[in-house]
Amino acid sequence: MSYSDSGNSGPQADAWRSDGGVHAYDPYLHPELFRGVATRRVFAFLIDMVVISVPVILGYLFIAVFGVVTLGLGWMLFWLAWPASVIWAIVYYGACIGGPHSATLGMRVMDLELRTWYGAPGYFVLGATHAVLFWVTVSFLSPLVVLVGLFNGRRRLLHDFVLGTVIINNSVRAPLPQAARSY
Repeated sequence: MSYSDSGNSGPQADAWRSDGGVHAYDPYLHPELFRGVATRRVFAFLIDMVVISVPVILGYLFIAVFGVVTLGLGWMLFWLAWPASVIWAIVYYGACIGGPHSATLGMRVMDLELRTWYGAPGYFVLGATHAVLFWVTVSFLSPLVVLVGLFNGRRRLLHDFVLGTVIINNSVRAPLPQAARSY
């Protein structure tokens, strides 16, 4: 299977192919794919935190008001708020990265896209695992996660290395050509 550029040929086209054993996104052949990715990734993360936080805050407010209306009985639902928040975040990342854009809402705003190292788009389990592994690595190795991203050409963080993913500029990547049908 090949996730190739829009018909380019020659040695640079091989960098986009996944069947030749070459990494699909080479920062030396295509530096424009990684230009500004680290900075835009931070802003995409902040946008995603707002998107995730709004329903969580509304849920907490609902439980608080429901507790007042039910004279304190509704407050017993607060024990569900934390697990529901975690499940919501995992489903959000999995559904967004597993969707047709291979990007969360924040990544789409910042024009970023998640791809596997061989060029394939993201899928639900990869997106959910990406989120979980990000939070685990940030919780235990926060300075190391940031430093790793600054010293490699693809601007990959620690969890990107573990999962074999790369974040690229979406506007630079040419759309995949539609295959002609032969009858």
